[in-house]
Amino acid sequence: MTEMTRRTALTLGSTAALTFSLGFWQQALAKPAVVGDGPYGPLGRPDGNGVRLPAGFKARLIGYSGERVPGTSFPWVYEPDGAACFPTRGGGWIYAANSEVNGTGGGAAAIRFDADGGVVDAYRILDGTKWNCSGGATPWGTWLSGEEFRQGFVWECDPTKPGQGVARKLLGRYAHEAAVVDPATGWVYLTEDAGKGRLYRFRPDEYGDLSSGTLEAAHVNAAGSKVSWSKVSTKQPERSSATTEFNRGEGAFFSDGHVFFTTTGDDRVWAVNTTTDAIEIVYDAAVLGDAAPLRDPDCITVHHTTGDIYVGEDEDDLQLVLLADGKRKRVAAPFVQLIGHSGGETGAPGQDPNVVTSSSWKPASEITGLAFSPDGSRLYMTSQRGLDGVHGMTFEITGPFRG
Repeated sequence: MTEMTRRTALTLGSTAALTFSLGFWQQALAKPAVVGDGPYGPLGRPDGNGVRLPAGFKARLIGYSGERVPGTSFPWVYEPDGAACFPTRGGGWIYAANSEVNGTGGGAAAIRFDADGGVVDAYRILDGTKWNCSGGATPWGTWLSGEEFRQGFVWECDPTKPGQGVARKLLGRYAHEAAVVDPATGWVYLTEDAGKGRLYRFRPDEYGDLSSGTLEAAHVNAAGSKVSWSKVSTKQPERSSATTEFNRGEGAFFSDGHVFFTTTGDDRVWAVNTTTDAIEIVYDAAVLGDAAPLRDPDCITVHHTTGDIYVGEDEDDLQLVLLADGKRKRVAAPFVQLIGHSGGETGAPGQDPNVVTSSSWKPASEITGLAFSPDGSRLYMTSQRGLDGVHGMTFEITGPFRG
């Protein structure tokens, strides 16, 4: 384990690992989600920031790009993207989020909360990088930030204080999205945002140390039920016929022995069992047809006390869709919708703003930054370019989450 990861693990203690292991998805089910009523009921009217939520839920704005995070002197980053929460001693937590800005304006930042949810600090944890899109939290308490361009790296960052991350070059050079870790093995599973992207796996030589190890890519068998892994180059995207294409792999999250990840290009959510290497499709919009509530799936998280999967849309009608863990089936239903976060018209003159169709909706924003607080009572979510198409808006959603 590197000095950075060892120090962070000591700071966070055993609660960090606990966050990644709780839940009730002991095994993935055999059929994709169906359309149905969610456990929280229909969405209400939009609030002052254009956020529609079920009854009993509310959204607090905690970050607005270019303006100081409330209670701090730190201006929140532009184009906030992938995120995770880390528990801290005393019952508080840290929310770490990427910044998907071009040039050298990207990176990642963090907001620290006390045990009551009050903001106590905000700061940079990575600077001078490009198009930091998604990533993932590690069981040893670091944040992995992926750069989304062909020669991009994954950077490992300490979320507990201001600092600069370390490029983990052996995790490959390609358009990185998510990087999530199986806490049992320390193996990192990575997605690639490209039409002919791959699903990768990095096996470190030593648990918690990403400075040495082996990079592999997945091949799905003819039955579409299992993956095998082949060693690949760390210096360029994998494109050989020995591995399988995934159409724009994006968000990923590890929960109860499975890596759940999305592919935006074909509107799917997948699950890989990291013990058996079984793979299945959790959600498929093509199967559901016009009734499908989720299209352009991107960021993803799992509520660890219920096993419910939350997936945000890249475009479409800007919904956060819940794939609820029901009785032997998953039910797909909207949980949040953003209204007016398009930087332009949301519909025809005189149209009810609460009735939004794909034909009248042309969003410039996307839903990013999904992460639950360690106790599962607060969900963080971002409108990446907000109401004006420029300023990202990061929200904290509270309410009667089940479980």
